[in-house]
Amino acid sequence: MTLRDAPRVLVAGAGAVGLCLALELARAGARVSLADPAAPGLGASGVAAGMLAPAFETLFDEEAPDLMLLRRARDLWPALSLSIDLRLERSGAMAVGRADDVDHWALLAAARGVPVERVDQDETAARAAWLRPGLRGLWTEEDWRLDPAEALAALAAALEAEGVRRIHDTVVGFSASEARLAAGEVIGADALIVATGAGRSLMALAPELERIAPIKGHILRFPGLEIAGPVARFEGGYICPASGGLIVGATMEPGREDGVIELVQVRRLVDAAAVVMPALQGAPWRAATGIRGATPDGLPIVGRSENPGVWIAAGARRNGWLLAPLIARGLGREIMEALEEGG
Repeated sequence: MTLRDAPRVLVAGAGAVGLCLALELARAGARVSLADPAAPGLGASGVAAGMLAPAFETLFDEEAPDLMLLRRARDLWPALSLSIDLRLERSGAMAVGRADDVDHWALLAAARGVPVERVDQDETAARAAWLRPGLRGLWTEEDWRLDPAEALAALAAALEAEGVRRIHDTVVGFSASEARLAAGEVIGADALIVATGAGRSLMALAPELERIAPIKGHILRFPGLEIAGPVARFEGGYICPASGGLIVGATMEPGREDGVIELVQVRRLVDAAAVVMPALQGAPWRAATGIRGATPDGLPIVGRSENPGVWIAAGARRNGWLLAPLIARGLGREIMEALEEGG
């Protein structure tokens, strides 16, 4: 197949899922364009901690997908990260709290098949010396992490090397193998993949997106606090060691799609995190908000739209980074097979 004969694919959305899909398709031989009006890092995938956490997502989020599905997705990250020269943090994670909290979580973990190990006060303090003394914990080696800024840059560099065209505009329509952009440009494409967040305007591209509702989330960075150790989950959030200052996240505000930073939400998050890490109280912070899309059952919408030539990869909720390579591999192969067969 020559370059001229290669199928043309336009991906709408340059978050974790859209970037991974664009790379999968480009490496499979498609001519790929990627459209997103936002600057890199300003979308939900940039306003994130980069959790690749099948264990604790299953434990703490009742709407998370199945543990085995999340594990399958995580296990695709080592090969992908090696191919794009991205560092993965694989030091595990710990859920910390009072003795009765840990007892409750341990029962849930057993019921949901989540592999965890109890750690006493001394071991909890040894693994994360910055925590309040006296806490107990559950430890798992299942959960990893990546740095979203590094991952976005690495994926962008890989796409550029594959010749993917980056378009800073919004896709507003698609029919008869042509996509229309907000600025008026028309792009020829044999397939359109909608890998965006929530928004009523997107239903013109794929009516199935009506099922996706927005969830606003606040996330905080404390630039003056550099810590070492694993991610620490607590009731209602997490503390994440990171270069440039630790990260505390995240609120979940269903139905909200504004980007306004609300001090009341920030204060609630700081107060909850300070229960397990007192040094956070009074420390300077920077806040950001991101809008994620979620379906009623917590599973992303992945597959063909009823609109001809349109495919959907959206609604990953809080697991966009974790699920991205699994969605990209499965849907990418399905799209290429359909295009090669003329459909």
